[in-house]
Amino acid sequence: MSTLLPAADRARTSRLRDALLAAAFTADGLLDLLGAPAYAALARSETVPALRATRGDSPLETLVRLFLLQRPAPYARAAAALPVDDCLAGGWLVRDGDSVRATVDVRPYGGPDGQDWWIVSDLGCAVGGAGGIAGGGAGPSGVDRSQLVLGVGGASTTLAGLTVRTPVASALDLGTGSGIQALHASQHATRVTATDLNPRALHITRLTLELSGAAEADLREGSLFEPVAQDTFDLIVSNPPFVISPGARLTYRDGGMGGDDLCRTLVQQSADRLNDGGYCQLLANWQHVEGEDWRERLSSWVPRGCDAWIVQREVQDVAQYAELWLRDAGDHRAGPEEYAARYDAWLEEFEARKTKGIGFGWITLRKSGADRPSVVAEEWPHPVEQPLGPAVRAHFDRQDFLRTHDDAGLLAARFALADEVVQEQVGLPGAEDPEHVVLRQNRGMRRATKVDTVGAGFAGVCDGSLSAGRILDAIAQLIGEDPVLLRDRTPESIRTLVEQGFLTPVAERQ
Repeated sequence: MSTLLPAADRARTSRLRDALLAAAFTADGLLDLLGAPAYAALARSETVPALRATRGDSPLETLVRLFLLQRPAPYARAAAALPVDDCLAGGWLVRDGDSVRATVDVRPYGGPDGQDWWIVSDLGCAVGGAGGIAGGGAGPSGVDRSQLVLGVGGASTTLAGLTVRTPVASALDLGTGSGIQALHASQHATRVTATDLNPRALHITRLTLELSGAAEADLREGSLFEPVAQDTFDLIVSNPPFVISPGARLTYRDGGMGGDDLCRTLVQQSADRLNDGGYCQLLANWQHVEGEDWRERLSSWVPRGCDAWIVQREVQDVAQYAELWLRDAGDHRAGPEEYAARYDAWLEEFEARKTKGIGFGWITLRKSGADRPSVVAEEWPHPVEQPLGPAVRAHFDRQDFLRTHDDAGLLAARFALADEVVQEQVGLPGAEDPEHVVLRQNRGMRRATKVDTVGAGFAGVCDGSLSAGRILDAIAQLIGEDPVLLRDRTPESIRTLVEQGFLTPVAERQ
């Protein structure tokens, strides 16, 4: 392990945390100092606006320049913001003459309940990939790029928002990286285990947890489930090295298996590591293979006894995908011939595997033990509400309900219209009746679905007080339709509205 990483020392780290808080080196403090444009630019790895906003000598400006912008600071100025000798002894800073500089990136991060947290990562790797590191095979810290540890990016925050946050006894962060998922899990799991193939990542995770004041995690080195082969968990989360590439050049992104085998292996092996009722949630890339339906292909990965919800958020053609990750690795800075050769290697790999596109999305498994598991694979590229964890849990609760209620059971059940559902009527201006009615959610997945006038009227009346059957009888009387026929043809529509989250089953009165 590189000596450039700070030492894990809770006493020193606690004093550093106190100094960061005193200087308002927090997510809110940064926004106040930099302003929205510079703050947003920093998230895009553009540092010029932040440099212009930190030309003063306040402690907060000094900390931003040291830990976010990786600029040296005069010793005296650093001493006004930090316990500088402590930081030098602990390895957070190194001295160059009359100046000091940071050995790692330390980035403020706002926790879900307003906590002030900090995420540690390698220099130059806080946002996006290691492609921002120019020159040779090493980053600014002198570490080979294949071993670099990234900070928080869009994928990290997406997974954190997706995760079901019910209190659990045990949680596993598989492929922990900088430790952001382990940090979140520490708030609702009694025991947190974090694994990674890269020992640098495990050390940085320890620093992230210490600096954020979180409980220690059980850190284990190894690949996939190998370090926890004898353990089971209530929650497994993973932002794995899912990039489908022709070789394992960069540990943080390339899984070292062919095609999408790494993600398939994670899904298939997860059931053995889950306790009953437990969730496994991960981000993944998958191949769109010529002649195969991607939904059927991914559904075949789901292990027996597990429900699954697979959501495809984006699809890229193979050329776009190759260009994205070549740029991530900094290969666009290589000579034209070298770049072309690497580009060709990616396309050769895709052609050999009959891959016509790459999907990106979320996979959530729940170990239900059901004889008739619910496996839903769908494409949803539209905006969703974050955090989405409550909606994920509600999806599986609704699947449980639908699995145990036939048509008669649906008609006997009571339902409530979900929060913030609105009705839109579409038709020609002045027409007596709309061409169709659309129900639209403003929460969760923010779905929209067409319904007929009976479906719209039914949904609008659902407040949990009457059974579905009694509501349909009243609608039949209102529109002059045979109530038996209406009861016969409506359960399928009710089932769809429940499955998509427009209607929520109401628990039976005791």
